[in-house]
Amino acid sequence: MRVAKVIGNIWATRKEPKLASLKMLLLQPINIASGSSDGVPIVATDMIGAGVGETVIFVTGSSARSATGDRSNPVDASVIAIVDDHEVDESVI
Repeated sequence: MRVAKVIGNIWATRKEPKLASLKMLLLQPINIASGSSDGVPIVATDMIGAGVGETVIFVTGSSARSATGDRSNPVDASVIAIVDDHEVDESVI
């Protein structure tokens, strides 16, 4: 699992039929301790209703496909939670 900030929506009128009912978001992975960007933006499916500006937890690979409810979906990343708040013990960093 990784943490990201939702930075946009993705719309595709023509796509793989198994993706027809899935909402897609543009995510910027972040370092939760510092809040800085951590890699390039990615596209992820969203089954929980996250919106632009929210911090989310996402999974990749087979976990992402499982999150869609159909392990045969052609999905690489899925949002699985919206972060309400977090606390970092800076003495460990």
